[in-house]
Amino acid sequence: MTPEQLAKRKKALASPATVKVIKHMARAQVKVFTLTGGRIGSKWRIGAGFRKPVPTLLLDHVGRKSGTLFRTPLLYLLDGPNVVVVASQGGLPQNPQWYPNLVASPDTTVQIRTEKRSVRAHPASPEERAALWPRLVELYADFEVYQECTDREIPVVVLEPR
Repeated sequence: MTPEQLAKRKKALASPATVKVIKHMARAQVKVFTLTGGRIGSKWRIGAGFRKPVPTLLLDHVGRKSGTLFRTPLLYLLDGPNVVVVASQGGLPQNPQWYPNLVASPDTTVQIRTEKRSVRAHPASPEERAALWPRLVELYADFEVYQECTDREIPVVVLEPR
């Protein structure tokens, strides 16, 4: 990404409209995914996913302040019995809300197409992240772009079966 492209992207990410668009798109995807059992909405076909669609799951998480159950669509990587997700939020400067919610309440469920799995979340250790990050970028090249757009290290979360 050229410095000019990066500056343009950071400016777009700084817009309050960006967060609203992401939130509304996620809500729509959850509805469609749920209604169709994942037949529609289980592949991400935007950005780097246009040519190489990326699998998408639904993550349940409980609001650490509200106690409300939320459901968020996320790209994922299978790593043996584990499922790996990325708290990228498109490269925005802050972590997505689901991330601190999972840290506070790590026992949750994910839905992959019609299959629901009980999992326990933990942030990847530095060693785990170092091993997983290249595979995640191979899965969805835009993760690397997102990392360039933010000053935070984008968290990687491992969801282990329970």
